[in-house]
Amino acid sequence: MKPDDAERLSEQPLAAAPAPAPASAAPPPAATAPAGNGRRRTALLGLAGVVLLGLIAYGIYWALVLNHFESTDNAYVQGNVVQLTPQVAGTVIAISADDTDFVKAGQSLVKLDPADARLGLDQAEAQLAQAVRETRTLFVNNGALKAQIAAREADAARAQSELLRAQDDVSRRAPLVATGAVGKEEFNHVTSQVAVAKTALAAAESGTAAAREQLASNQSLTEGISVEQHPNVLRAAARVREAYLALNRAELLAPVDGYVARRSVQLGQRVQAGTPLMSVIPLKDVWVDANFKEGQLRNLRIGQPVELQADVYGKRVEYHGTIEGLGAGTGAAFALLPAQNATGNWIKVVQRVPVRIGLDPKEVAEHPLRVGLSMDAKVDVTKTGGRMLADASQSPTHATTAVFDDGRSAAEADVQRIIAANSGRVAQVPVAQRQAASPQTAVHADRAASLAQGLAPTATH
Repeated sequence: MKPDDAERLSEQPLAAAPAPAPASAAPPPAATAPAGNGRRRTALLGLAGVVLLGLIAYGIYWALVLNHFESTDNAYVQGNVVQLTPQVAGTVIAISADDTDFVKAGQSLVKLDPADARLGLDQAEAQLAQAVRETRTLFVNNGALKAQIAAREADAARAQSELLRAQDDVSRRAPLVATGAVGKEEFNHVTSQVAVAKTALAAAESGTAAAREQLASNQSLTEGISVEQHPNVLRAAARVREAYLALNRAELLAPVDGYVARRSVQLGQRVQAGTPLMSVIPLKDVWVDANFKEGQLRNLRIGQPVELQADVYGKRVEYHGTIEGLGAGTGAAFALLPAQNATGNWIKVVQRVPVRIGLDPKEVAEHPLRVGLSMDAKVDVTKTGGRMLADASQSPTHATTAVFDDGRSAAEADVQRIIAANSGRVAQVPVAQRQAASPQTAVHADRAASLAQGLAPTATH
């Protein structure tokens, strides 16, 4: 290169080279902003539409379905827990049933030592027999007292005739005393006989009056009644019935059909009257107590249908029932320690009211339930024309048992046999009938029949 050329190049100004564009430069915002906002707005509008449609669908479902049902999972199976308690004190000598056993009404469950009760019955029977014979004596005495009155009246009549005779003797001798035909001594003797006759007449009349009073007194004890209805006999008969029932109650029977639970009695245990020994639960007669909140009660009515599910079977088994009644108070009102809401530390707690729901017996028989099992209850409250509170009991007798009737009838039969045996009228009772009444009845019937031997003649009423 020539020197002139180098100088010219050094004199020319250098041109500024363009700066390279950064590799991460974003595109111009004016070109991308409208497309992004549109997609976001579309998504939000779609989501809002879905939510709105869901709310509308739920509202329609609530109005058509959920609004007609009230449900709760605070529901439990309830049943009658019949406690077996002795009516008399005694020592346990036999136990015939244990927990989970099924027993029939009238089946023997527990036996107490009957020795003391049997001795008491023997004493009461002897007292009744003595009372009957003493009462018969009262009726017989009526005839004896009447005969005694007749004898006293005869004595009075004889004394009256003696007095008249003595007075006649005095009347005949009085004029003869002045003439000397009758001596003074003889006249005084006749006069003294008149006094003696008057005294004898007064004594005979007093004896007659005393006999009449004694007859009236004895008749007041026997008038208008028979030997069987005499108070002494009735009192002794009541003691026999009491002693017989005490002997009969030494054997404890199952009052209902059911399953044994909570057995606490042991052999040799000395139990007092009223001590719980075991319980019998009739599982065929159970119901459900569903505890609904206060706000759920406004549409509940007696007779509304209920669908129930038990946790033990799950959703595959469904029970159907009806509302039988609503509780008269909340659970807190009947609690052992009720809440003191008048204190300053008050916190409002939503209360629940038990609602009794009756179950279909056929469904209970197919799928048995146990007392205390959890249930889910759903009540159809579409029809609200029923009552909230029951007007009257559905039946005059809710529960009854005839297990204890045989004891009373057998005791009455025993009393009648003793009365008949000691009043001269032996009642012949068939052996089969005596054995059917009670095992002890036949023994005491034979004892009563043996007393009929060598009886006194029938009393005169």
